Amino acid sequence: MTRRYVNQLANGESVDEVFLVADKQLRANRQGNLYLHLDLRDKTGTVGARLWNVSENLARRFEPGGYLHAKGKVQVFQGALQVILANIEVVDSCEVEPAEFLPQSVRDSGKLLARLREILLGLGNPHLRALAECFLIDDEFVRKFVSAPAGIKNHHAYPAGLLEHVVTMLNVAMRIVDLYPEVDRDVLLAGIFVHDIGKIDELSYERTFGYTDEGQLIGHLVMGVALLREKLLKTADLTGEPFPTELRLRLEHMIISHHGTFEFGSPKLPMTPEAIALNCLDNLDAKIHLFTREIRDDPSRESNWTPFHPNLGRKLYKGDVMANGVVEDAEL
Repeated sequence: MTRRYVNQLANGESVDEVFLVADKQLRANRQGNLYLHLDLRDKTGTVGARLWNVSENLARRFEPGGYLHAKGKVQVFQGALQVILANIEVVDSCEVEPAEFLPQSVRDSGKLLARLREILLGLGNPHLRALAECFLIDDEFVRKFVSAPAGIKNHHAYPAGLLEHVVTMLNVAMRIVDLYPEVDRDVLLAGIFVHDIGKIDELSYERTFGYTDEGQLIGHLVMGVALLREKLLKTADLTGEPFPTELRLRLEHMIISHHGTFEFGSPKLPMTPEAIALNCLDNLDAKIHLFTREIRDDPSRESNWTPFHPNLGRKLYKGDVMANGVVEDAEL
């Protein structure tokens, strides 16, 4: 029997499929009756679901990262599709193919990694090139960097999302850096590479995306600086000379300031040309990715507009612009 994916669901149709539980919340309505608020996911997207009048015992039978066989009906609520569930059954993880439930990148991770190596090993500054080599010869780091998402919900929230995000930023920087001769090309490219390295341990990303204990307590900015300093020591061993202090400070500053403003979590504002360039490129790629994903993945086909997006504070116009929005590997 052919599977019905999330991006194929339509208002009024029945659902009888297995989904991964991306999020689970047990809530009470105004009368005090318990219900489940779930986010159900497959590789094409996530849909909200409600199961009314549940017991705490049922809610304890599964957790996010588990699988459910869900039966119900699709309806539109506040402009978005959701599933009103009639029945759920827990499914053993041994009975499913995990790839069917993980969001996927349309980019080839092998080609992305090759492009990353090409750019970093082409750096002209010998200290920065040696630093890149120390990262790239660390198999455990590379495994995590290729596997990690860039976020858990908003942008590039899928395996290899971090790699895709970084390579896209590097490609954009390579195209524009000659227009800004005051910006140090090699420092900018190296800063792009290291700006989110802390996310490889800040996030958990085996079946569902979330935060590790260290990630919740410390955060990827501090974790990134710590990982950079660890590699700088090995870089000095590789080159036989200390890594330049000012160059280290510039890279560390780019990591801790790349969110751009205090309200977005930067303990410092960008204070170098390379740091502000990094902040702008990071924001550009994240926002364009978020806009195009919301437009592409919106399951409602009755409207030219997406539902209101609370993080963006707006709806997005769909039209038919995204009909052929497939990314080709040749664009690497």
